[in-house]
Amino acid sequence: MARDLRIRSHVFSDDATRAPNRAMLRAVGFTNEDFQKPMIGIASTWSEVTPCNIHINDLAFRAKDGAREAGGAPLVFNTITVSDGISMGTEGMRYSLPSRDLIADSIETVVGGESLDGFVAIGGCDKNMPGCMMAIARMNLPAVFVYGGTIKPGKLNGKDIDIVSAFEGVGQYNKGSIDAAELNRIECHACPGAGSCGGMYTANTMASAIEALGMSLPGSSSNPAETPEKSDDCYAAGQAVYKLLEQDIRPRDILTKAAFENAITVVMALGGSTNAVLHLMAIAHTSEVDLSLDDFNRIQKKVPHIADLKPSGKFVMQDLHEAGGVQAVMKLLLKHGLLNGDCLTVTGKTLAENLAESEDLKPGQQVITPVESPLRESGPLVVLKGNLAPSGAVAKVSGLKVKRMTGPAKVFDDEKSATNAILRGEIIAGDVLVIRYEGPMGGPGMPEMLSISGILVGKGLGESVALLTDGRFSGGTHGLVVGHIAPEAQAGGPIAFIQNGDMVTVDTEEQVLSVEVSEQELAERKRSWNPPKLPARGALAKYARQVSCASKGAVTDLFEETVKNDPVNV
Repeated sequence: MARDLRIRSHVFSDDATRAPNRAMLRAVGFTNEDFQKPMIGIASTWSEVTPCNIHINDLAFRAKDGAREAGGAPLVFNTITVSDGISMGTEGMRYSLPSRDLIADSIETVVGGESLDGFVAIGGCDKNMPGCMMAIARMNLPAVFVYGGTIKPGKLNGKDIDIVSAFEGVGQYNKGSIDAAELNRIECHACPGAGSCGGMYTANTMASAIEALGMSLPGSSSNPAETPEKSDDCYAAGQAVYKLLEQDIRPRDILTKAAFENAITVVMALGGSTNAVLHLMAIAHTSEVDLSLDDFNRIQKKVPHIADLKPSGKFVMQDLHEAGGVQAVMKLLLKHGLLNGDCLTVTGKTLAENLAESEDLKPGQQVITPVESPLRESGPLVVLKGNLAPSGAVAKVSGLKVKRMTGPAKVFDDEKSATNAILRGEIIAGDVLVIRYEGPMGGPGMPEMLSISGILVGKGLGESVALLTDGRFSGGTHGLVVGHIAPEAQAGGPIAFIQNGDMVTVDTEEQVLSVEVSEQELAERKRSWNPPKLPARGALAKYARQVSCASKGAVTDLFEETVKNDPVNV
């Protein structure tokens, strides 16, 4: 006799006292037969507020078809999204990182409240993916994540462009190297349709990492948004969840320490976003896996950077798809002993078994270099520590010629003031630009700073000015930038006490971030310091009072830490 797959939904199915519950479900289409099937949720992040998610409604219903035809009783529900590209550089960006935890909370709430037995989660924009994965790890019910897919590259003057071209175009316009008409042409051609930003930015980084974790079906992370393959990914995910129910394979069977090490390895090899550090830490926390910044440093030292992808390289995710995709990259890494092939995946097979069935990189492709002759012998995401970042900071050094810089600090307490200073020509080569009170608590929300970093690159200052912050950077950022400085300024970290003219050193090879000020002087400055006031009401006020340090993943449920430490962000 077949095993009952109704892990939780059986509470509705047979008891006479649950007739009212069943009556509600009959109103949305359930039949007598459906009550004997597992209820499978389809968590859709569909929204019209961003091209990353505009197509996901259709994908959700394809997943629903797959789950129904496999034998489940599927139901589609929605959650929120915030467009990073649209909110970038505005006050709206403060809501971006908090949206990750809201997405996790909302999926958990629906799956828990409706007693679902398993689910598919489909994400598009950056915070959707870790948000979905945090919910998957929390609920620990059979689940599969599907990435909505990458956007096609834009075309202008015979070249590929993307959203980062527009951000850098602002700096070029300010410098005078392009006129208003050319900036408008870039704006009009950068984003040609549905899908997430096209380079190895945060969305594509996290999609690749989740496939490496084993929580997405093979090949799905690099299939572009507007393709039949992406539709097929969603149908197959609906069917895969039913099989996971049959096999009783849960996310925490898959989300092991070795799986996270595989994900970090793939992110390093592809030259992924600094946000991967924050998000993988958050997913690991939710999975009860002990992951730290030291793990990133350990893996960074042994994994070569082999993908010539934007923002520092030439190619975009669609090019990687055409070269063989993330599966082909992982197959190459496994061949060189850089991945753990024994890790379980949502196929019910091990990573090595999946990769044995995948194709190699296409002959003649130029996106991925040989492991023996990489772009960089070690990974490009580097954790820095020192008296300016006792709990750590994160830099991305792919494509950088400058490895070390010491210069005078020019300090700003918000991004807007710093941006205006750059546009007025007050930031010059050799400066160390410090933007503080932009951390998880102090922002609140730890905003990304692609706008300001893009302007620096556009003005030709990308490697001659170091940009330091307790906020974050977009996956599209490149240049000499250091983010996630912890403890943050709002929590009384040393970055709060830097003054204009202090000499600051960024050394990505020695992995040091320091300021030439004695501990006694920093302590003296702290005595007269008062942190800025936080919002008193609303979502950002709640977030600021709950969020952990960036070095802990900026999660909102690290309650053991927050009880021990006041302020919470340490």
